[in-house]
Amino acid sequence: MTEDPALPDVVALLDDEYARAILEATSEGPKSAKDLSEECDASLPTVYRRAESLQECGLLREETRLQDDGNHYSVYRATLERFSVELTEGSFDMELQRTERDVADTFTDMWHRL
Repeated sequence: MTEDPALPDVVALLDDEYARAILEATSEGPKSAKDLSEECDASLPTVYRRAESLQECGLLREETRLQDDGNHYSVYRATLERFSVELTEGSFDMELQRTERDVADTFTDMWHRL
């Protein structure tokens, strides 16, 4: 995602209890949809729908993990670090700060994919 989403889209998404729960859970580390379903007390379809919406707004990233048997699965990681809204001169301004991946995370993910 190259530009920030619209303020109403972000506010509406963060108003959803499941979207917030997914962001909270994935801010601690990557989680699978199954883990999120259990941790957030949500059905798998709900988790997948909210994860897709969060990804569209650039607040969540999907990563692929490979297993020893050659199968793979997705995990989700929050990218939102800070969200702020400011009312100035008759208009709202939004700022999203996203987490930056460090080099160690990138190499760890590459190693897991091998």
